[in-house]
Amino acid sequence: MSKTSTPGQTPATAPDRHDQSAEGTESADGTGTTDGTEAPDGTGGSLSTAPRESLTGGPVLGVTGWVRWFWRQLTSMRVALLLLLLLALGAIPGSLIPQTGTDATKVAAFRAAHRTLAPVYDALGLFHVYSSVWFSAIYILLFVSLIGCIVPRTWQFVGQLRGRPPGAPKRLTRLPAHTTWRTEAAPEEVREAALELLRKRRFRAHLAGDAVAAEKGYLREVGNLLFHIALIVMLVAFAWGQLFKSEGNKLVVEGDGFSNTLVSYDDFKSGNLFTTDDLEPFSFKLDKFHGTYELTGPNRGTPRTFEAAITYSEGAYGKDRETTVQVNHPLEIGDAKVYLTAHGYAPVVTVRDGKGEVVFRDAVPLLPLDANVTSSGVIKVYDGYKDAGGKSEQLGIKAFFYPTYGGAGTESGSRFPALINPVMNLEPYHGDLGVNSGVPQSVYQLDKTHMDIYEDDKGAQLRKNLKPGETLTLPNGAGTVTWEGTKEWANFQIVQAPGSGWALAGALAAILGLAGSLFIQRRRVWVRATAGPDGVTVVEMAGLGRSESAKVPQELGDLAGTLYDRAPGAPDPEPDPGPAPDPEPTPDPEPISAPGTPEKPVPTPDPEVVSAEGADQ
Repeated sequence: MSKTSTPGQTPATAPDRHDQSAEGTESADGTGTTDGTEAPDGTGGSLSTAPRESLTGGPVLGVTGWVRWFWRQLTSMRVALLLLLLLALGAIPGSLIPQTGTDATKVAAFRAAHRTLAPVYDALGLFHVYSSVWFSAIYILLFVSLIGCIVPRTWQFVGQLRGRPPGAPKRLTRLPAHTTWRTEAAPEEVREAALELLRKRRFRAHLAGDAVAAEKGYLREVGNLLFHIALIVMLVAFAWGQLFKSEGNKLVVEGDGFSNTLVSYDDFKSGNLFTTDDLEPFSFKLDKFHGTYELTGPNRGTPRTFEAAITYSEGAYGKDRETTVQVNHPLEIGDAKVYLTAHGYAPVVTVRDGKGEVVFRDAVPLLPLDANVTSSGVIKVYDGYKDAGGKSEQLGIKAFFYPTYGGAGTESGSRFPALINPVMNLEPYHGDLGVNSGVPQSVYQLDKTHMDIYEDDKGAQLRKNLKPGETLTLPNGAGTVTWEGTKEWANFQIVQAPGSGWALAGALAAILGLAGSLFIQRRRVWVRATAGPDGVTVVEMAGLGRSESAKVPQELGDLAGTLYDRAPGAPDPEPDPGPAPDPEPTPDPEPISAPGTPEKPVPTPDPEVVSAEGADQ
């Protein structure tokens, strides 16, 4: 059995020692066997790449010896499996801990909430796992290990394909699966029939002396190599995708469009080697969004269909094309995929100042708060507004939107996601929005630090529910806010992952290769036909598999039955009568005693003796 050399031993300095038993033994890495029937050219040997242990001791390894020993350990199968396990374990923190490349805001919040733990995570690189030194080291070592394991195995396998199956062992009857019979057919006829039969059963067969040697199941090693090559393809595709990937989101209101440029995204993240030149050139316009929901039953309110009808074009001068983007059915343009991820409502609002001049008119997207699309947001008027006295101010109007309002006295929130009874509640403020301070702020939130409320006739804060077409009048002639109607918006996620196709192909190839290496068995069959001492042909058949399986005896029995029909058994020879038995000796005459000598009494046979146990019977 192959063993990995250890420090202090000189590998490959003495003749290799193999177990030459007929059953064969499995190599140290479990990938090959030595069955004792190796051909002189070595084509029938083990497929293991693990170094064989030397029988003689050697001097202490030098620098070159240590490097060679480290390389052999790195390219062994057990180290490759260990690195693969470490890679899987190392990816776990990346899915549990916020990552800077994915969501820097969550990372900042984690740092603020965990003052003691955050520095430890920073030192270990847990906030950027996939680009950390330790994860990259595991990744690269696994990559090198797989390549170092595949290359020598491939050359060994090519050598086996170029060679022939090894000749038959001297004693086929010592193999675990064997059979023999006598036939009157000539040995040459039996061998030709066996050669034809084995080739018909897709064995690689040839005549080797007085026997036919055949082998089958080479696809097992093909599957093994395919599995390892597929792993390399997956690793390369994963690395390529992480380095050159890009992912961004864009909220688009009906009637508006999007151009795939960096400034058009609401948020955007990419790999370390990504540049803006890698963005696919395309644009699209959201023509109409359509959503349907269950009206009755236990699933009332559950979405049934979400469809976004868009018009898109590729490149600067591409022809306009119409299509529909659905959930899990993205639009594919080159390496980019456009996914439909969310939707909501955008009330169309018109704001007039104290003089009746329109200072704002636009559809304002509101963010959903629950499954019934109760939404909230802010209508911000930055410039151009003046109150009744001509004073320039900024307006901030908090808005709550209910697609299906339940009426006064009911629970706050929408009762259904569709526009059945839409109502919008407005809460206006005036003053300074703080947009000129240089501090970034969300368009969906209102900073009321420098804002004042409007009061109604009773001195309470002004609030009012509006229906489509209704107007909120600000006090003291400060202007009006009118709800013109409602549009819908859709959120699109644009993803470019250049290695995803290769990763999928590698995964499928890995499954195929693993299935081949598990379910295909490498086995050999020998058929020997020689003339016996009496001139009758003696046929011996034996089979050997690289691993224990009931398939080898079953297949050998099937082959033997078919060959027996073409070379039927000969009748058994007549038994040898042997030498004639010796005649019975003649008893000697009774001696005559001398006169006067008393005669001895003639003994009489004893009566039958009955044992004590049977005395009572």
